[in-house]
Formats: sequence, C-alpha cells, structure tokens
Amino acid sequence: MSTIGQQIKNIVLVHGAFADGAGWRRVYDDLTARGYRVSIVQNPLTSLADDVAATTRVLDRQDGPTVLVGHSWGGTVITEAGNHPNVAGLVYVSALAPASGETTAQQYEGFAPTPDFVIEVGEDGYGFLNSEKFKVGFAADATDEDAAFLRDSQVPINMSVFEEAVTRAAWADKPSWAVIATEDKSFDQAMLQHMASRAGAKITNVSASHALYITQSGVVADTIVDAAEHALTAVG
Repeated sequence: MSTIGQQIKNIVLVHGAFADGAGWRRVYDDLTARGYRVSIVQNPLTSLADDVAATTRVLDRQDGPTVLVGHSWGGTVITEAGNHPNVAGLVYVSALAPASGETTAQQYEGFAPTPDFVIEVGEDGYGFLNSEKFKVGFAADATDEDAAFLRDSQVPINMSVFEEAVTRAAWADKPSWAVIATEDKSFDQAMLQHMASRAGAKITNVSASHALYITQSGVVADTIVDAAEHALTAVG
C-alpha cells in the first residue's frame, strides 16, 4: 500500500444521486489509515448550484492542495466545484464529466439506454430509483444486505439538475483520474469511457457495478492516492 509523502494530504469526497456521503465509509477508512485528511460532502441534490455550494463550503475548510473526488452525478458537481483554488486534481468514479457549457443530460446523447437503471419521478420533480430494479441497476455486485440498505436509504434528486449547464469544466485546466466500473448498468460503458478520455483522465477499469465506491473501495482509494501523489506535478 502507498503511504503519504510530501504531497497532497487533503481529500474531499462527493457522492452522487440517490445516495449520501455514508457510502464513502470504506474509502474513507482506507485513506485515513494511510494518513490522509478526508472530508465528505453531503449534497442536498436540489440543484447543481446547491451541490456546488455544499462542496465549496468543504473545500474552503481545507488547509492546502486537495484532491476532489466525485461519484456519478458527483462528477458534474466536481467539474464545476473543481475550479476552487484549493483543488489540485480531480478523480471521477464512474462519474459524469460535462464540458464547459454542457448539461449533464447532454452526456447521454448518442449512447445506449440503460434499461436496468429505472428512475421514478414524483409530481414534485424528484426522482428515486425503482426498488425492484435497484440492485441490478445500481449495486449488482454488492451483498444483498448492502444493496438493500442503499435502496432503502435513497436520497431523491431534483431531476431538473440534469438540465443545468456547467459554466467552466475544471478538468480542462487540472489533471484528472477516472475509475470506471466495466459492469456499470447506470451508464453506457462507451459513455463513461468517452467522458473520461475527453477529460484527459488517467483511466483505471475495474470489474464492478455502479456502486464501485463500495464494492471496489480499495481500487478507488488507490486511484485517489495516485492522484494525491502526482497531481502537483501533472499537467492538466
């Protein structure tokens, strides 16, 4: 296992839609055991601006260079929030990565649908994942117990967030890394590879579901450590 050197010590983790920060626990435990200072954002999932503001509040509390990590929808959040001066590198965990001026919804154009990832939208415009499809669509490689807990602790997202454009994509100026789950049923695999490649990310592929931040937490943590050790000398 890598150990912390004279490099970045601050890590900020940003969760995605239908989830909260508790899912990062295994990554948190791994990184803190290696000596990193880890903070976890709790996104309200009410708008892109609100989630960026929540992330910025945590970034403001960091005492130096920071690696900013996002899972799924959290990738859109870190793409905007990553312009914060404390952010030295970005890590996308099966995550969205719009370009400047693009919406999250535009990332799906031209790519295959994901029939096992079923969103049910209420009259108020907030979406939950379908309970019966949850495990296969979100956490197929998780234990039944973990998948059930994730399903039953869902945080709904305001579906209008997917129509909000990123103003300036941080990955255009800062180095990025990506961990992509090859068995992800939430996004078309080609879409994930396209977004990460366009961002110039150093890509790690791992056999996992969309819940790879839980089921492959070691691989995710190793990638974050790689970013922490090299972001200050990498070219964005």
